[in-house]
Amino acid sequence: TEQTEGKTSLIVDSANRQLCFDWGPGEMLVCETLFGSAESEEKRLNCPYVYVVRKDHDIYSHTLRKLFNESHGIFVGLQKDEKEKVGKSRTAQLVRVSKSYRSVIRACMEDSHQMATSAQDPVMHVYHSTQVSILSAMELIWNLCEIMFIEAAPAGSLLCLLLDWVRLHVCDVDNMVCELLRSENPAKHENFWNVVTIFVLQGRMDEARQLLSKEASTHPTSANMCKILDELMKKMPVLCPGNTQTLTEMELKWQHWHEECQRFLKDGTFASHPHLETLCKILLGDESTILEKKDLMTTWYHFLVTRLLYTHPTVKHMELHLYAQSSLDLFLGGESSPEPLDSILLAAFEFDIHQVIKECSIALSNWWFVAHLTDLLDHCNLLQSHNLYFGSNMREYLLLEYASGLFSHHSLWQLAVDYFDHCPEYGRAYLEHHIERIPLETEHKALKVLRICEQRMLSEQVRSICKTMAMKAVRNNRLGSALSWSIRAKDAAFATLVSDRFLKEYCEKGTFSDLDLIDNLGPSMLLSDRLTFLGKYREFHRMYGEKQFFAAAKLLLMLMTARIAPCSFWMTLLTDALPLLEQKEVIFSADQTYELMKCLEDVTASELKKKLQDDDAETMKVEMLRLALARNLARAIVKEGTVEEP
Repeated sequence: TEQTEGKTSLIVDSANRQLCFDWGPGEMLVCETLFGSAESEEKRLNCPYVYVVRKDHDIYSHTLRKLFNESHGIFVGLQKDEKEKVGKSRTAQLVRVSKSYRSVIRACMEDSHQMATSAQDPVMHVYHSTQVSILSAMELIWNLCEIMFIEAAPAGSLLCLLLDWVRLHVCDVDNMVCELLRSENPAKHENFWNVVTIFVLQGRMDEARQLLSKEASTHPTSANMCKILDELMKKMPVLCPGNTQTLTEMELKWQHWHEECQRFLKDGTFASHPHLETLCKILLGDESTILEKKDLMTTWYHFLVTRLLYTHPTVKHMELHLYAQSSLDLFLGGESSPEPLDSILLAAFEFDIHQVIKECSIALSNWWFVAHLTDLLDHCNLLQSHNLYFGSNMREYLLLEYASGLFSHHSLWQLAVDYFDHCPEYGRAYLEHHIERIPLETEHKALKVLRICEQRMLSEQVRSICKTMAMKAVRNNRLGSALSWSIRAKDAAFATLVSDRFLKEYCEKGTFSDLDLIDNLGPSMLLSDRLTFLGKYREFHRMYGEKQFFAAAKLLLMLMTARIAPCSFWMTLLTDALPLLEQKEVIFSADQTYELMKCLEDVTASELKKKLQDDDAETMKVEMLRLALARNLARAIVKEGTVEEP
C-alpha cells in the first residue's frame, strides 16, 4: 500500500529539549522528561508551558459540531431505509439522501461565512474563512460524486447536471451580474460583455439573450447581428431530464445547429462586432477563444464543462476522463501545478471511486467527509469489491475511524455509538474499547452510558461502570448510592464491603441511612450473605417498631443461628434481644432462650473474650444478658409447664 508522509509539527520553545508524548483517545499530551544539572537549567531559558496537541481538532469547532450532529440523523435514517427498493426508486432515494448531506454542508458553510464576516479578531476571521473554503470544496466534491456515481445520468442529461454543478459552485460572477443589473444603462456598463460572455460560457442562454436585447435597443447599428445571435442561442438543442427526444435526434439537431453557426461566422456576419463574433466562436466550441476567457471561468472544470457543452453535449460517463485531463492541462498551461482539489475532481471524472476517497482522506482534516460519502456509495453497491487486508471493508474502516474521533469529545461520543452499531465486523469491539474510557463525571452521565451498554448487552462494561461508580460513591461516603451500583454490577464482594460499612455506621450512630433502599432490596439481597443479613436485620427493626415481637424474635434468632451475621456483630444482636427479653409477655420460648444462651457463650468464649475482659461496659452488658436470659428461661418454663383449664 502507498503511504503518505506525515507533516512535522514544531512545538514552540521546544528546541534542544527532550520530549515524551502519549496518545489519548483524541489528544496527544507532550511533556518534558529529561532535566539537566541545576547549573545548566539556570543558564537556559525554559518554556513554562505544557502543550496539548489535539489530533482531532475539528470536533471542537462549533460550526463543525453542527455538521456532525445533523448528519448523524441522515446516516441513521439511511441505514434504516427500505433496502427492498430497486431501480429508479432506490436511486431517487439515495440522491435525496445525498442532497440532504449537501444541504447540511451548505448550512454550515453559511454559518462559517457569517462568523468570518462578524469576527473582530483577525485570527478568528482567517480561521472561519478557511472553514468556508474547506466546506465549499467538500460540497463541490460531494456534488460531483452525486452526479457521477449516484445519479449516473445518461448522456445529454449528464451535461445538464454538470452545468448546474458549475453554476452552483462558480459564484464569482454573481456580484458582477448584480452590479450590472443595478446600473441605469446595463448595455453601457464596463462589465456588460463580460457578464454576457459568462452567461454563454455557463449555458445560461435565456439570461444572455435578455442582455443582448438591451444591447440591440441601445445600439441600433448592431440590432440585426444581435437578432441573428439571439436566434442561434434560442435554437441551441439541449437534452435535459424530461425531454422525450432520443440521443440520435439530439445529435442530429445539434449538428445542423452547429453548421448554421459556422455558416454565419464564415460569412462574416459578426465581423464588424468583435464581442458578438467572440460569442459565436464560443458557440462553435473554439478552444482558443474559450481559453482566452479563462479569467471569467476561474477554474479548469468550468472550462471542461463549457468545452463539452459546445463540442460534445452528448458526452457519456466513460468518456469524461478523456476530456478532463486535457482540460486541466490546457487551462493550467504549464504555469502552475494541480492542487489536491484538482486531483480529487480528476479522479471523480475518471470514475475512480477509491482514488477519490484516498485523496480526500489525505487532503481533509477529519474523517467526516470520507466516512459518510463511502457509506452512501456502499449503499449504491459501488464498493463491494474492495476489502481491506484485515478483514473489514473500506466503509467500515472509515466509519470506525470517524466514530473513534468523536469519542474523545464530551458530548459527541453519543453519536459515535450509532456509527459503531452499524459496523457489523468490528463495531462492537470498538464500542467496548471506547465506552470504558468515557469519564463518568456525574451519575446522570453514568446512567446514560449504562443504558447504552445494557441495550447492547455489554455485560462486562456494565459491571465495570457500576463498580467504578460504586467505588466513587464509597469514597464520597454515599453508601446508598454505592450499594445500588454494586447491586447493578452484581458484584458480591463489593456489596459485602458496602454492607459492612452500613453495619459499621449503625454501630456508631444507632441508625441506618438510606432506609428506602434497604427496605426495598427484594431478591437483590441474595447477592451476598452480608447483604442478606443487612436486609434481614433491617426487617427485624421494622418488625420491632411495628410491635410484631414474636416474628422479630424468631428472625433475630435465625440471624444468629444461621451464622450469616459477622462475628463482630453478634454482641449487637444479643443486645437487641434485651428489650424482647424484658417484655411482660414471654416472647422467647425455652428452646429459643437456650439457643440465645449458647450464642452468648460462643461470644464470650471467642477471641472477643479479651476485649470483654478489658472493657467494663461490655462486661456489664454480658452480665445483664445472662441475667435477662436466666429470668426469661424461668418464665418460659413456667409458662410452658402450665396446663390451661379446659
